[in-house]
Amino acid sequence: MGLIRFLIVSPEKDALQDLTNRLMLETDLEIHWADSGKEALDSVSHDPVDLVITDEELGDMTGLEFAERLVMLNPLINCAAVSSLSPADFHEASEGLGLLAQIPEKPTGSDAENLMEKFYKIRCLF
Repeated sequence: MGLIRFLIVSPEKDALQDLTNRLMLETDLEIHWADSGKEALDSVSHDPVDLVITDEELGDMTGLEFAERLVMLNPLINCAAVSSLSPADFHEASEGLGLLAQIPEKPTGSDAENLMEKFYKIRCLF
């Protein structure tokens, strides 16, 4: 299927380090970073990716605001968002955004594995 490209959007790379470390074990995965929502939106408009993982707070917008702008820019890019909301509140807040997953505030390698499983299931549909 070729190289898979992920974009992680966070001003705090350390907060997502365990998640990133596990993702980097995937041999067919290339990871890029953006420090802000604006930088990420500019990046995907010129260089599309397969999945964007957004932190909860990006400095210039929230992760959910970013996801809303991303879906308007390119509804075919998958997105997962870090969120401290309860699953029910997250579902309510993100309804209509087509998010692939909610990621906990301090994601672990196990959270990365769960995300990859969901991503591969979706990818196989296309």
